Amino acid sequence: MISVLLIDDHEMVRMGVSTYLSLQTDMTVVGEAENGEKGIELALSLRPDIILMDLVMDGIDGIEATKEIMKQWPSAKIIVVTSFLDDEKLYPVIEAGATSYLLKTSRASDIADAIRATYNGESVLEPKVTGKMMNMMRNKNTTLPHEELTERELEILLLMTEGKSNQEIADELFIALKTVKTHVSNILSKLDVSDRTQAVIYAFRHELTN
Repeated sequence: MISVLLIDDHEMVRMGVSTYLSLQTDMTVVGEAENGEKGIELALSLRPDIILMDLVMDGIDGIEATKEIMKQWPSAKIIVVTSFLDDEKLYPVIEAGATSYLLKTSRASDIADAIRATYNGESVLEPKVTGKMMNMMRNKNTTLPHEELTERELEILLLMTEGKSNQEIADELFIALKTVKTHVSNILSKLDVSDRTQAVIYAFRHELTN
């Protein structure tokens, strides 16, 4: 028997899903939570086979709840069931450790099938989610580090290639020295280099200079 925990702030959603799952002969709902805080508590105390997680909830949302559950219980199997397909919600919750991702427009039978599949070690993603993840990986593989620089950061990098100090850059751009130092730190981080010299070498290697 597959034990399931429902975490969703809409009572009618919980009632509908719980009623449908109770009709399945191979699964049972062992608990319900209306927010992320209670969801974390029940997940860690009940240790259900599957957790159905909503994303947008008051207080601790589904992303933070997923992170906390996975932090304390790495083998947890979480299925996100949400109305949202926004990048800022999709990617963080997948990275946090959610196994499957479905939309609330999915049929109840699809959710039940996803529970079975996830229980058996599979990952079930809504087709639209699969497309977004593939695009993300494709962009990740084709984007060069310097393409992540802002216009200001690129401008400062070019001034660095001219041998100018942080103070000279600050004077030329009419910005605070502290601001320049912050930009330089961000440049080194984005280019994945350890110092200014390597950043300058990177700029010349990739023909970023005028």
